[in-house]
Amino acid sequence: MHVNELLDLVKREFDSVTSEASNFRSHKDEFDRKFNQQSTEMQQIRQTVIDLEKEHRRMKEKYEEEISRLKRELEQAPSGGAGAAASAGAAAPLPGVVPPPGAGAPPPPAGANTAAVAGDQPPSLGRPGGNNVFGGIMTGQGQLQQPVQQSYPQQPPPPPQQQQQPPALSQPPPQSQAPPQQQQLAPPQQPPSQQQQPPQQFPKEPYVFPEVDKIPPELKKEHEDWYVAYNPQTNRRIDVDLLHTLEHNSVVCCVRFSADGKYVATGCNRSAQIYDVGTGQLIAKLEDESVNDKEGDLYIRAVCFSPDGQYLVTGAEDKLIRVWDIKTRQIRHFFRGHDQDIYSLDFSRNGRHIASGSGDRNVILWDMETGESVLTLSITDGVTTVAISPDGRYVAAGSLDKTVRVWDASTGFLVERLEGHGDSVYSVAFTNDGNELVSGSLDKTIKLWELKNGSNNKKGGVCIRTFEGHRDFVLSVATTPDSQWVLSGSKDRGVQFWDKANGQAQLVLQGHKNSVISVAPGPVGGVFVTGSGDCRARIWRYYNL
Repeated sequence: MHVNELLDLVKREFDSVTSEASNFRSHKDEFDRKFNQQSTEMQQIRQTVIDLEKEHRRMKEKYEEEISRLKRELEQAPSGGAGAAASAGAAAPLPGVVPPPGAGAPPPPAGANTAAVAGDQPPSLGRPGGNNVFGGIMTGQGQLQQPVQQSYPQQPPPPPQQQQQPPALSQPPPQSQAPPQQQQLAPPQQPPSQQQQPPQQFPKEPYVFPEVDKIPPELKKEHEDWYVAYNPQTNRRIDVDLLHTLEHNSVVCCVRFSADGKYVATGCNRSAQIYDVGTGQLIAKLEDESVNDKEGDLYIRAVCFSPDGQYLVTGAEDKLIRVWDIKTRQIRHFFRGHDQDIYSLDFSRNGRHIASGSGDRNVILWDMETGESVLTLSITDGVTTVAISPDGRYVAAGSLDKTVRVWDASTGFLVERLEGHGDSVYSVAFTNDGNELVSGSLDKTIKLWELKNGSNNKKGGVCIRTFEGHRDFVLSVATTPDSQWVLSGSKDRGVQFWDKANGQAQLVLQGHKNSVISVAPGPVGGVFVTGSGDCRARIWRYYNL
């Protein structure tokens, strides 16, 4: 009898545990169902946002086409202002990839026939009929000085530009049929806003550096193949000198310092190089011998050191990201996932993640150890540049669609959408504190953006300053470690130092014979490096006066 009671007790306990387990299982199934439902809803919301962006872009293009059509009708109309409108709004076609002209040779006219070089133009990002941006960037048609006679190899295929609209389209068409008195009433509406800016700090017009032969001797420093010109509208506070010239056998597409500032990496056709900053000597040349095509071009478009200096990551035209062990000169990882050329790379400061941007319209965040993608961020046009914030919390990207986007690196949520550039954005960089972002564009300007900061209630995503003065496309931007200066490299062959506090250009450095494609400051200040279409990288020092 006693045994039967024990068995009954055990049975009742077992039934109780089984019931509890069933309840727990039911709760878990309900939780899983709700989680999957919410996950599906989030994916739907994300897809809806992407679809809205695409629809917004289509509508914008329709409006621009309509404006262009109306402008053409105005230009063809028999009115006195039609000729002026045509000359102001006409945009010369971008030339193809050609060698730079000889010394003293004038730049080719805007209407010159470029059909002869059409076969050398690099491929596009997959947009049918799209213009090739870098076909014009690499031509050596700078305005500030003529290049020496030299034969250049075929230029690399950086990302092509979206179809450019005439510059005048951002303004309303001229009212040629309005009475004269109405045309005279519009201009007086703008001077009050101009009068609000203190003239002693912000000149009404941005300062554009003249050609070297028009600069007074006291406002320039000339050397054999480079010079510095100083802005007469501001006090001279810094100066620049050349440290090393690093010759390459092809266009230098990208440059980057190691985290300790001792080494510089460069990317060119088929190989990446590592140089000693102190001596300028070549330390390593990294080339993937397993590439089947030994004759064709394979430009390295992005390089980046790991924070510990053990690895160099490269991105190339073959859609692959290679992680090189610098000590052994061997490839440790291949990261595969992009469908088009890799144009930009950045390492998180903790060394755990790598961000990549590609013409396939995706930004991918990779796990350094596993080589797996942990986050994919898709946009509506080709990605030209990426940057990870100093604290690793955010990823920023510039695009051919004229927009800068900032995402949360852990969730993939879009934090900021920064609009204001008039053309494709080719470079972005965070300031050292991560509170601001600079962007450089084919509209020839640099913009400084204030981002949201959790420690205050300031509204983020605001353009607080625009830097104007380059004569041509801005291809690369960066800030010095102390965030005092903004550096920019341009198709006009110049590198400009800008005072971040007031937007004034401090000086321009003319040290290359072709477009300055990449600029990078040293991590501890005092030095920077430039890469150019003239097959050179150069290490410079800057110092306070």
